[in-house]
Amino acid sequence: MTDEFGVWLYAVTRAADAAADSGSMTGVAGERVCTVVSDVLAAFVGSVPLAVFGEQPLRRNLEDLDWLAATARAHDAVVSALVRRGPTVPLRLATVFLDDERVRELLDARRADFVAALTLVTGRTEWGVKAYTDRAALTAAVADARSSMGAEKGRGTAYLARRRAELSAQATVERDAAERAEQIHASLVRHSAAGRRQAATDPALSGRRDWMVLNGTYLVDDDRADDFAATVRELGEELPGIRLEITGPWPPYSFAGVDQEPI
Repeated sequence: MTDEFGVWLYAVTRAADAAADSGSMTGVAGERVCTVVSDVLAAFVGSVPLAVFGEQPLRRNLEDLDWLAATARAHDAVVSALVRRGPTVPLRLATVFLDDERVRELLDARRADFVAALTLVTGRTEWGVKAYTDRAALTAAVADARSSMGAEKGRGTAYLARRRAELSAQATVERDAAERAEQIHASLVRHSAAGRRQAATDPALSGRRDWMVLNGTYLVDDDRADDFAATVRELGEELPGIRLEITGPWPPYSFAGVDQEPI
């Protein structure tokens, strides 16, 4: 590579699985995607102009939401194509190195981590589950559950029991939301190979105003994806006041575990 170009890193696979026709893929700069091989690993990379993808211009460009969205789509298109071919460890967006040799150094230094990650994601894909609610809906659902517990006290006290339940639910809505989110997450982890709770999505990016109480990602065996989706549906039915949304399958970005600062 010349001083005017850097190396954009897309993903890592086993060298034995690296597709011979990787050059048919184009990347974030419209460049031909190729491979850098070291021992048992192959990195999929592209040559990108540093005038656009160097440290300073990249920092500015990432603040342009349209540019960021287009670049993210191009990056993900390469990663998704690789995932369809075999086990793949995707690298985070905007991982740029000075040259191919620096990429080889990464593969050598983190070989054990990459091999472990490839083993983890083999036969599995990532699914996202988000849980939404609003204070009124959750308060009402919790109040219903609490007032029904005291229904045996008699009809004459039903109104007071309901009112106490409503006041109690209003006071504890934050805690109730956290408890339900943890209940959902724990159940989904039991039905997956791994799970992580992510930060809630910024409403400015999601375009949604309802309250996100869970943003989870789960690594699911491909042959158990239907069972996982069924579990999500069941949890949505069992927990009034909570709305669950499932997305996927996605490349296993959340479970690569080997993100590396550019060098």
